Amino acid sequence: MKGAFVTFEGGDGAGKSTQARRLAVTLRAKGRTVTLTREPGGSPWAERLRAALLSEHGAELSPAEQALLFAAARADHVDTLIAPALAAGHVVICDRFADSTEAYQGAAGVSAARLATLGALVVGDTVPDLTIVLDCPADIGHVRTARRGGADPFDRAETQIRERRRQAFLAIAAREPGRCAVVDATQPADIVADRIWRIASERLALLQAA
Repeated sequence: MKGAFVTFEGGDGAGKSTQARRLAVTLRAKGRTVTLTREPGGSPWAERLRAALLSEHGAELSPAEQALLFAAARADHVDTLIAPALAAGHVVICDRFADSTEAYQGAAGVSAARLATLGALVVGDTVPDLTIVLDCPADIGHVRTARRGGADPFDRAETQIRERRRQAFLAIAAREPGRCAVVDATQPADIVADRIWRIASERLALLQAA
């Protein structure tokens, strides 16, 4: 059975992890084999980079240095987990992927040309079949991340920076409508999950028979 690659993107507090898990549960209930993963991380070496990047020391790196380390973690993640799972026919669901680097480090000043070069080198042909962009205003996302606690340095960014990231995600979705679908993440979680399932069912032919 053909695999499919689904990614969840959006700002901090948009509900990506929750909705990625919910889609995985739904697909498994319908008999699909699902690999649920995240970025940064997803493989043993990439998880070690995650710990470094999401620390205070990681936040002190320049945006260009951060982009390089995120790319290094992503390369290992793709090679050791994502690509093999897709080849085995799994539906791979990833909480963040390359769009997050464009939105976060791009909003921090790394040029689009540099990020595109990194993306081509690291992602290659492993481009998501569907990207769900969970859209949430920066102030609402801030309240949600504060409520859950344990925020990393990226979570604690000022509202202006958060809003730049949000607009970057929306710009990516507008640029690639065939891959991306924007979902209002301010709605109740059940409504958001239903909307995501309808989009996935419509966009991914392999799910229509699930």
